[in-house]
Amino acid sequence: MDNSRYKISAVSERLSLTQDTLRYYEKIGLLNTVERNVSGVRQYTEQDISHLRFIQRAQKMNFSLAEISELLKMRQAPQHARDEVRQLTAVKLLEIETRLEELSSLKNELQLLLNLCRNTEDGCPIIENIETAGTG
Repeated sequence: MDNSRYKISAVSERLSLTQDTLRYYEKIGLLNTVERNVSGVRQYTEQDISHLRFIQRAQKMNFSLAEISELLKMRQAPQHARDEVRQLTAVKLLEIETRLEELSSLKNELQLLLNLCRNTEDGCPIIENIETAGTG
């Protein structure tokens, strides 16, 4: 068992997270209270780092901090939380698919405007479209 302890600066650098983010995760309960030495300096363990990596991976999958909190609870007993995890993940996948459709539509609109702007001598269809998009 690894008993190594790491200061917040080392963990921050290792995981590319700000020290404020690490403190915030602890403050909101996303990360269990980190042990402190007699001087009050946080002492992160490999388990804490594993926990933080889980949070980072979940964020990259577009889970919110509230959803990550739920996932972390489910992580404690994955065999009992399988249906809940599957449900949460299905909802997240649907959200991402919807967002991809929106982004694809936006991409097509921007490409069209760019082409229109290249082929016109007067005005700029990009600016005109943005100005009139909200009025209608």
